[in-house]
Amino acid sequence: MIVEERIYTLHPGTVPLYLKAYEEHGLEVQKAHLGTMVGYFSTEFGPQNQIVHMWAYRDLADRAERRAQLAIDPKWQVFRDMVRPYLQLQENKLLIPAKFSPYATE
Repeated sequence: MIVEERIYTLHPGTVPLYLKAYEEHGLEVQKAHLGTMVGYFSTEFGPQNQIVHMWAYRDLADRAERRAQLAIDPKWQVFRDMVRPYLQLQENKLLIPAKFSPYATE
């Protein structure tokens, strides 16, 4: 099991707009393709105007296959283009769970 963490830094004032668009247009299609959402967050302290979300996959091949299917979904393409103006920076991390982590056994 692996977990991908994505951090999107948005332009000031656009976090509510992004979250509204995601809930209405991105959430359903992303969950349909990516499967296991670990969590979806916005920042309150530390770096501001950030969205942090994490998705669990069996392995890198599972992640690649799921993300490829998401990328070609027309609903995802509409959402992606809708929120692109809000984005300043995107960071991705691949997290490997410790053997005692809840996601290590799935």
